[in-house]
Amino acid sequence: MKWTHNNRTLSDRRKELRKNQTKAEEILWFELRNNKLGAKFKRQHSIGGYIADFYCQKCKLIVELDGEIHNQSEFRKNDIVRDKFFKELGYKVLRFKNEEVENNTEKVLEKICEFFCNVV
Repeated sequence: MKWTHNNRTLSDRRKELRKNQTKAEEILWFELRNNKLGAKFKRQHSIGGYIADFYCQKCKLIVELDGEIHNQSEFRKNDIVRDKFFKELGYKVLRFKNEEVENNTEKVLEKICEFFCNVV
């Protein structure tokens, strides 16, 4: 089954998320945009009914940033379902805590680059 990318019904929500990005999203987007890592990333890209924080079509990679709310049981369960959905479509999901991006951006970028080395 082909899943819709950037479904129009989620357009307003994607715009809202881009406009109100977290500090961690802002930091990581600065490092990912304009092919800085050698691959094109999109931010707030929807696949099916989900919106991925960052998406690289070439590498079939989704990068998710998790704030404190993701420590709550309900959100962890939702993340598991969401990751399973993406993985069943052949995507690799990398998750980082906001604090990781804010305090150790280089390490996060290294982990993302390690994934590229295994794909390309």
